Amino acid sequence: MAKITFPVEASHIMMFARSVGDTNPVYHDAEAAKGTEAGGIIAPPTFPQAVAQFDPDYHLRPKPGQKWFGSAKGPSGIEGKPASSGGLHAEQHFEYHRHLRPGDVLTVETKPGKVWEKESKRAGKLTFRERITEYRDQNGELVITARGVGVTTERPVDQG
Repeated sequence: MAKITFPVEASHIMMFARSVGDTNPVYHDAEAAKGTEAGGIIAPPTFPQAVAQFDPDYHLRPKPGQKWFGSAKGPSGIEGKPASSGGLHAEQHFEYHRHLRPGDVLTVETKPGKVWEKESKRAGKLTFRERITEYRDQNGELVITARGVGVTTERPVDQG
């Protein structure tokens, strides 16, 4: 996958914290954050997911002139039966090697991890796929390692 550059700004951190309902002052109040163990503003634990906003190919972003599968209340523009049974986000882990701070400029690269299968009575074969994402700072140092696991089913789940 392509590398993505992801600038970390104090306003991004503040808006992300607000969007997830986290009012901890370490995410928005520089004066209050100085007195904490972190010593200044830091990003919330799941903030690295905001990298999607810097990915031009992010699959949930609408593209002008193209039909897309969105998560809005109204129709998405996709017609007919889906090409697959879809997939589920099964796990997400973040390993922080240091705090993420305003001013960092991250280079983000995702690589495939392990793939394994399990048999299911209701959905047939389940295929699990791991993705490892590394977030390196402007000095090339590893700041965060994220591990996500998705699962797809062989057939739609039998609801009967």
